[in-house]
Amino acid sequence: MDDEIERFIKVWISAILCLCYCYYIASRIPKGFLRLLSLLPILYLFITLPLKLSSPTLVGYTSFFISWLGTFKLFLFSFNQGPLALSPPNIVQFISIASLPITPKQNPSTNEKNTTNKPKWLLFLKVLIFVMILGVYNYKETLHPDFLLVIYCCHVYLALELMLVLVGATVQTLFGFEIEPQFNEPYLCTSLQDFWGRRWNLTVTHILRPTVYDPIRRMSTSFVGPLCATSAAMLATFLVSGLVHELLYYYLTRVPPTWEVTCFFVLHGVCMVVEVAVKKVALRRGWQLHRAVSGPLVVALLAVTANWLFFPQLLRNGLDRKSIEEYAILVDFVKSKLPFKNV
Repeated sequence: MDDEIERFIKVWISAILCLCYCYYIASRIPKGFLRLLSLLPILYLFITLPLKLSSPTLVGYTSFFISWLGTFKLFLFSFNQGPLALSPPNIVQFISIASLPITPKQNPSTNEKNTTNKPKWLLFLKVLIFVMILGVYNYKETLHPDFLLVIYCCHVYLALELMLVLVGATVQTLFGFEIEPQFNEPYLCTSLQDFWGRRWNLTVTHILRPTVYDPIRRMSTSFVGPLCATSAAMLATFLVSGLVHELLYYYLTRVPPTWEVTCFFVLHGVCMVVEVAVKKVALRRGWQLHRAVSGPLVVALLAVTANWLFFPQLLRNGLDRKSIEEYAILVDFVKSKLPFKNV
């Protein structure tokens, strides 16, 4: 663990030095192709840095923060777009926004719908459930597969949300600027469009929209019309998300891609295109499913397709077992570093 932590620190020092170059040198190059050209070595390094790590937890978060969000933010920055183009002229804030899963609010004082003011007991409950899930894994061999599916879904959601909440709270405390919420209670979704567009991992949504969705829709509109252009943009966005997930899976498993997770996202893209079209027809005729019906249907679709296409590659390579073992190792490692460990 000491060696892995040392490599982890070196990886992040390398990333920070790369971002210093972006802030002090690349930012002075005119926006467009020339700036993008100057950032290509940095983008390459960001994609290869997670390969220096072997810990599933450290690889997972590092690849998500740097190789996915970081590269997309720098790509937007090369054209003077995205959160880095609007960030305050401060190197520390530039590095934080570029390397962490946060999106500063553009108009915090006028943003009426603040989803970050949630009751504190809700966060405590999520932490408690996450700890209970880790304990349940000790009895995994005796559990029903359907119950394990629920456990896996909750694990992925809670592990990601709790980490993002921790990062967001730290950034807000240190720098004082408001950030967009990363999650908005996805289990309360009423449709696929609601889940993927307004509730699940909104940091990714805020990045994929300007990098994939908006350009594809804008370019397609003049050829196929606004309706088909919107559908093409949605499909392209889900395809890109699937391909990036394949890269993340490679970092975690170090085995060639099976394209299952890409199929998962493409399938949901197709389902969402169909859903949007059906909703338009249904609304014109005055039909609308109650959220008490539509919500469980969407959650069931997500769970079934995740069990079919999202989780298998991770489970085949023992990522669930390795992650649980690593949590125990990390706890023991932290305890060994505490000054009062022998008290």
